[in-house]
Amino acid sequence: MTRILDSINSPADLKPLSLEQLRQVAQEIRDEVELVTHQTGGHLGSALGVVEMTLALHRVYDFSVDRLIWDVSHQIYPHKLITGRRDRFRTLRQFGGLSGFSSPAESPYDVYMFGHAGTAVSTALGVLCGDGHQGRDRKVVAIVGDGSMTAGVAYEGLNNAGGLKKPLLVILNDNRWSISQTVGALSTYLDKIRTAPIYREAKNELKSLLERLPLVGMPMERVLEAVAHGVKHTIHGVNIFEELGFDYYGPVDGHDLAAMEKALRQVKDIGKPVLLHVLTEKGHGHPGAETDSQRAHAAKVGATPALKLIAGPAPAGASATGGGKIEPAKPPTATKTWTQVFAESAIELARSDKRVIALNAAMPEGTGLSKFQKEFPDRYYDAGICEQHAIAFASGLALSGNRPIAAIYSTFLQRAFDQIMHEVCLNKHPVLFCLDRGGIAGDDGPTHHGVFDIAYMRPFPNIAVAAPKDGHELYRMMEWALKQDIAAALRYPRANVPDGETVNFTKEIRIGEAEWVREGKQGAILAYGAMVYPALEAARRLAEKGLDLAVVNARFAKPVDEEAIQRLAAEQPFVLTVEDHQLLGGFGSAVLEGAQTCGADARKFARIGIPDRFIEHGSRPKLLEMLGLDAAGIARSAVKCAERAGVLSKPIVL
Repeated sequence: MTRILDSINSPADLKPLSLEQLRQVAQEIRDEVELVTHQTGGHLGSALGVVEMTLALHRVYDFSVDRLIWDVSHQIYPHKLITGRRDRFRTLRQFGGLSGFSSPAESPYDVYMFGHAGTAVSTALGVLCGDGHQGRDRKVVAIVGDGSMTAGVAYEGLNNAGGLKKPLLVILNDNRWSISQTVGALSTYLDKIRTAPIYREAKNELKSLLERLPLVGMPMERVLEAVAHGVKHTIHGVNIFEELGFDYYGPVDGHDLAAMEKALRQVKDIGKPVLLHVLTEKGHGHPGAETDSQRAHAAKVGATPALKLIAGPAPAGASATGGGKIEPAKPPTATKTWTQVFAESAIELARSDKRVIALNAAMPEGTGLSKFQKEFPDRYYDAGICEQHAIAFASGLALSGNRPIAAIYSTFLQRAFDQIMHEVCLNKHPVLFCLDRGGIAGDDGPTHHGVFDIAYMRPFPNIAVAAPKDGHELYRMMEWALKQDIAAALRYPRANVPDGETVNFTKEIRIGEAEWVREGKQGAILAYGAMVYPALEAARRLAEKGLDLAVVNARFAKPVDEEAIQRLAAEQPFVLTVEDHQLLGGFGSAVLEGAQTCGADARKFARIGIPDRFIEHGSRPKLLEMLGLDAAGIARSAVKCAERAGVLSKPIVL
């Protein structure tokens, strides 16, 4: 017997099928998922639970245009089978074969590469808002399990979506289980909704009554609204989703194809946030799913068939082009802070590029974006104290073709570590992270010192990590970063921009390219970001004592300039790296790794930076002095290096 599934090459092929044929396709999908996951391993129960929902979604929406975002995405095997990947489905989870999760590299029907829980609402909201900025009108649907709804970031997304009143559809796939049984107060709350699904019907009946009344005016309308509100509270108290600004519909039987399709058509064109509550059974159709404590969560691998491997996507990467002649730069004025220069730069760049959008996490004043908000109110977002949501949201903005600038304190961005990796870098979205309070933050102390950002940003592919030496270079780096196809992270301190000597700069920033700012032959200081001007001052003082040092502005901690590292190791007796960051995993570590990679003599390199301890509070100048990271301290460290290298004809007293 020929399977109907074998004739489904795209979701469009589902449209003409009858209800009975759709039920047959649903069973064929279950049979295929069972067969393949027992050969390759995989998430069986979650996939079996969304078969009818998947078919209904693809019949009601056109996701070649509209966007469908699956939280975690481990349940999308039925989606893969009907979106042109049926012939490759038996390569699931095999090297070179189909991913066990959603993958934009596989299909335009996959929006994100996901594997973690809780971020679908945030990313979907970002895509929806990003579409609006691009003048694009399409539907966006997020599917979130009740297990994922226990993640705090899910409520950060719901809270923001309800406040923005955007027409986002969130489908709550309620099967009472995540991997194990869903725990916490949410599970109890959803039980109440499941057993009292009459509020929506009662509200609809009131609406029908209102339409039939012969004398209807605003007073009567208000009375009936009050009655509807009372019905809601009488039946099962406050509906948390409606209180968050969503229209609530359901519960709906997620395995009833006709009911699912009807519900989706009812909510499709509502011009406000909607939550559709769908009841499903994890492992539906799998023997014993009703009693299995894991609800057939994952299938065990049996005999793995010999599979022909297919070519995977090309490795993600970036190329750098362009250049410019070296010309003198005017030193930035000391009357401005780094934060002010950042804000002015963001505004200037937004004027010339309508794709530029700025966002922060409840710190518009601290990050300087309050100025941006006044000039571009429609291109500014405040996510609240929700860094996870903010970065997931930013990734959605980027996916829609915008260029988001996420301005967040270095130490606060640590809270979104997972979203940096998962939503941004893994999906190769060009988000520009501008990290205020990079380095020693001053009186706020160890909770606010941003001395770990290089270490937590540098491990991820698809991101460049850089730091400007002054305000002019900050603007140039932002300008450069907004043109890249990968993410970039720029750090700058809580301080005034430096007031120092005139130095040369390369007009066009090139990825991974350092800058010689002072020539010298008796050693070199390789400085990162805000440490460049103190290093120049140290070199000036040492020159007066007879020690001639080169100073190099590293610019990038990822990728480091291996050509510069080779040159320094070949030409200089020693190289001292200087950073306002934890030494473990920081810029100096990156330089040593680069030296090893390019074959340079790593013995010539020494490092100074933040030691392996939390630094107490105090003014930034005081703490830098204490840590030996002011000009005097850098000079002392350079003299020690020079002594060990044997380049001093006589001792230097500082």
